Amino acid sequence: MKKTVLSLSWFLITPLFLTFTLASAYLLKNSSKYLVIGPASFQLVAQNNTPSSEAIISQVNGVSTSIQTADARPVIIAQFLQSSDSPLKPYPHFGQVLTQIADKYQLDFRLLPAIMMQESNLCKKIPDDSFNCLGLGIHTQGTWSFTSYEQNFEAAAKILREKYIDQGLITPDEIQDKYTPSSNGSWEFAVNHFMEALETAEF
Repeated sequence: MKKTVLSLSWFLITPLFLTFTLASAYLLKNSSKYLVIGPASFQLVAQNNTPSSEAIISQVNGVSTSIQTADARPVIIAQFLQSSDSPLKPYPHFGQVLTQIADKYQLDFRLLPAIMMQESNLCKKIPDDSFNCLGLGIHTQGTWSFTSYEQNFEAAAKILREKYIDQGLITPDEIQDKYTPSSNGSWEFAVNHFMEALETAEF
């Protein structure tokens, strides 16, 4: 009788254990994390709600299929540039460039594009020959200029990391007080709005 009970228990428990193991492995494989700067906090969250690149890539003309299908962020940025008729839209690789820079400095991938939209309408309104899409050092005493868009993006990411986030200024409203102190709240509102649009890929 005891052997019969043990045999039945083994046949019942083993499938449940295997199912649990496979489900756990699937969830671990499909869970990735990234740093988020949002209106409430700066924290690690699962990137499970980011649209897959397969769902977006067909909407972006000219985007290379060599972009890793596991990471939709470069495609989302490329679509954002295209939907706003940015001067960068003929160059879809800027989606990859901005994503790599964000990862290098542990920034939310949405932050630089959102600031670019607020500061220069995604590079459409910048000082001549400055490549300054993020509004760095633009004041009556002079304007910062860069040799390329990439150099501007890199400089902005480094400044945001070292002079803002590492100093505890981690949300758009906190960044606003130092980045553009004369703003009446419109800068923070716009950056949050564009970050939310990038989160849902609805432009």
